[in-house]
Amino acid sequence: MDIKKLQTLVVDALEDVKGQDIAVFETSHLTSLFDRIAIVSGTSNRQTKALAASVRNKVKDAGGDIIGMEGEDTGEWVLVDLGDMIVHIMQAPIRAYYRLEEIWGDKPVKLGAAKRAPKKAAGDEPKKVSGHLAASKANVDATPVIEKKAPAKKATAATAAKKAPAKKATASKAVGKTVKVAPTKTETAAVKALKALPEKKVRAPRAAKPAADAAPAKTVIKRIKKVEA
Repeated sequence: MDIKKLQTLVVDALEDVKGQDIAVFETSHLTSLFDRIAIVSGTSNRQTKALAASVRNKVKDAGGDIIGMEGEDTGEWVLVDLGDMIVHIMQAPIRAYYRLEEIWGDKPVKLGAAKRAPKKAAGDEPKKVSGHLAASKANVDATPVIEKKAPAKKATAATAAKKAPAKKATASKAVGKTVKVAPTKTETAAVKALKALPEKKVRAPRAAKPAADAAPAKTVIKRIKKVEA
């Protein structure tokens, strides 16, 4: 089987079971035993076993050869030997401890463009324009409209501005003048009636009554002695 077809089958099988951090490296320049090595992480023993089974079944169905499988009992590190390609399925702590990338990873292999193409961000997609929203409609270049004011209104405003100080002057002149108001008919009639009345005679003042608190006048009685005969 072609090595490129084999590595495509392996990557597809690993992605079907949601393998994490899939990496493929070329090793033909390091050893003659195999041409490719694939490394993938699993979150649990069950997932590592499922990843190994998926690779085995996918390659078998495509007519490839399965040389052997190791580590299925524990599930911490499962190795699938495909002849020209070796697949290491490891849990994250085991992968971080052994660091196989530092041994075999000097020539990484770029996977298919469809598999490695970055997903478009939500902001990169053009937004759909809604027809019923006025804000989303395309802006139409509007021609500016020049409003012409009537000259007659300007003239009236100017004349009104000129007349304003004249009114102020007249108002200032009116200050300080006394205005005589003619008496009404009722007021004149009342004044005539008062003049026609006879003058009242002035009476002499009465003598003041003695006050109640004043002390009564004392009467002196003198006794006359009888002359004996």
